[in-house]
Amino acid sequence: MIDIDSFFEILTEVCDELPDAFFRELHQGVVLSEHAKLSPHAKNNDLVIMGEYRSSRYGNQITIYYGSFARTCPSDDREYLKGRLREVVRHEFRHHMENLGGMHGRDSLEYEDKVNLRKYLRID
Repeated sequence: MIDIDSFFEILTEVCDELPDAFFRELHQGVVLSEHAKLSPHAKNNDLVIMGEYRSSRYGNQITIYYGSFARTCPSDDREYLKGRLREVVRHEFRHHMENLGGMHGRDSLEYEDKVNLRKYLRID
């Protein structure tokens, strides 16, 4: 896996691909954490959180977990890593845009994530 400074450079490139409007009301920006984050729903330490969107009274923020990428993408193939990071960043920005638009129903990514979690947990 590449070092965190190189990872940050790729994260910056991926964020620079997005229109400025995406960053509207993203008060705390896109933050890079050096840690890995395990989902509280993980059954066998196998469900890792790559990024997350948070909205609170302090503002909106996207956090990307370098440690989670290091754990799940050990290859140092820069192009593969950039593609994977792009997927995660855009996923989190979709949460942000849907939150700004008040979209929380069956057509939202929030709902889709809940459905995928239920599949992982095998809950009907």
